[in-house]
Amino acid sequence: MDTIPVAKREGVLVVLSGPSGVGKNTVLNVVAKMDSNIMLGISATTRQPRPGEVDGVNYHFKTRAEFEKMIENDEFFEFAEYNGNYYGSPKEEVLNWISAGNAAIIEIEVQGASKVKQKYPEAVFIFLAPPSMHTLISRLRGRNTETEEKIQARYKTACYEVTQAYNYDYIVINDDIREAASEIMQIVHAELMRVKRNKATIDFFVEEAKQDCKDI
Repeated sequence: MDTIPVAKREGVLVVLSGPSGVGKNTVLNVVAKMDSNIMLGISATTRQPRPGEVDGVNYHFKTRAEFEKMIENDEFFEFAEYNGNYYGSPKEEVLNWISAGNAAIIEIEVQGASKVKQKYPEAVFIFLAPPSMHTLISRLRGRNTETEEKIQARYKTACYEVTQAYNYDYIVINDDIREAASEIMQIVHAELMRVKRNKATIDFFVEEAKQDCKDI
């Protein structure tokens, strides 16, 4: 019996956004443990590392001069300035992974995600939301990493960001970390199985059918 050849499946770029404090990094770390075939793109930023964060693991921490050099070299999917710091998504490693038929998730703030949507409309966009806005500001305060003034600034930005969730393909509520990670993983797997990303496999079956069933 003939076997299905290794078909050239199209990979998928997934963009995850959500307000500061919603738990994007935490949820994505669980996704990575659940499925090692889903690549997590590591963002670059000019903000200072928080306690426990590691360069090259949580972020690529850059000086402002280093980041601006990367902008000049067109090394980002997108970049944006957020609360006084640059954030950007390096693209080379992610694009290589996707070109092999895999899925990659990049975490991008709302303003950056809109830019990616213009350049890569085929990407899939997921908005990670808190159970409530009151929960969100409690999480921001619970991190004990910023002054109340900065927390209020982040919360004000978050109030705007949640209004942009309408522009996304999916919304996931981060009430339980593992459940949110599981839902994101299910979305990614479903997107990889879409017909439009598996036309080579369908072509294989169609060619077999044409050979075996001359009247179709």
